[in-house]
Amino acid sequence: MAEEKKTLEDLADVTATAAPVEEAVAPVEPKIDAQGRAYATGRRKNAIARVWIKPGSGKITINGRTVEDYFARPVLRMILNQTFEVTEREGQFDVIATVTGGGLSGQAGAVRHGLSRALQNYEPALRPALKKAGFLTRDSRVVERKKYGKAKARRSFQFSKR
Repeated sequence: MAEEKKTLEDLADVTATAAPVEEAVAPVEPKIDAQGRAYATGRRKNAIARVWIKPGSGKITINGRTVEDYFARPVLRMILNQTFEVTEREGQFDVIATVTGGGLSGQAGAVRHGLSRALQNYEPALRPALKKAGFLTRDSRVVERKKYGKAKARRSFQFSKR
């Protein structure tokens, strides 16, 4: 019943003799449909965007209208183009998007989110750049609900001394 004491040197011998474990990382394949398009859904606040991208001249169509007609403010168009700027793919893809719900700002954020996910589905190698820029993360901030006894979500009614 003599128990044998193990030392660190004994454990080092055991780990040295064990075969190295190779991690099998399968390459991610693009998700492209029969028409050569990649699809993704983007969300922001209450807006939901369905986005399809395919190789083309860089034409962007949102709800059947051009991006200049739909997003008249330059800031909103800039939000959409951020995805292409980060991945250096300006003018290489045609974008078709349908957006519902929310306001224009939320819709622009939803299209950017969907565009980033669709671009990742088309070219999985772009994932690290999109992830680093934060475009693959859904912005979960939504409007807080109004509480009873309050004028708005947190604001109290005006105080009256008399």
